[in-house]
Amino acid sequence: MKIEKTKLPGVLILTPARFGDARGFFSESWNRKTLADHGVTFDFVQDNHSLSARVGTVRGLHFQSPPHAQDKLVRCGKGRLFDVAVDIRRGSPTYGQWIGEELSFENGRQLLIPAGFLHGFVTRVPDTEIIYKCTDYYAPECDGAVRFDDPDIGIDWGLPDGVQALLSDKDARAPLLRDFETPFVYEG
Repeated sequence: MKIEKTKLPGVLILTPARFGDARGFFSESWNRKTLADHGVTFDFVQDNHSLSARVGTVRGLHFQSPPHAQDKLVRCGKGRLFDVAVDIRRGSPTYGQWIGEELSFENGRQLLIPAGFLHGFVTRVPDTEIIYKCTDYYAPECDGAVRFDDPDIGIDWGLPDGVQALLSDKDARAPLLRDFETPFVYEG
């Protein structure tokens, strides 16, 4: 497995090896021992899978606050998406900064996003599926969001000309980062 650091400490790009032949391929998308040998240890307890039918579907920017904060390992099961993590740890030298990575079925790349980061994505092709592992169970009382188009964050979502973001009501009502009290603290 190839493991790449990003400009946001703790956010990693994982690219599992693929072994192919005339039948297709085999890939080990997660291996606790392999990652632990590289200092990456997570105890995943829940897998999530969603389908977005339309190009330009935006889900995020989401987080789950303590005591049920979640680390996530995100991959694309079908299609293509642009996946984003934003640092929201108060006192962090990278607070408010973001990293984005194209994840697709074809490239097999994954984004590892620790607690303390917002997470969101936009679909690039129809019928895109996202699959992700979480280190805590969904807790609606800890569920939160920040606006995907917050000008202070400045994410370039790469929406095609003429395509408007398709949002949930929750995401459309999400506050801006400047109006948000983060529950996360940078531990340096």
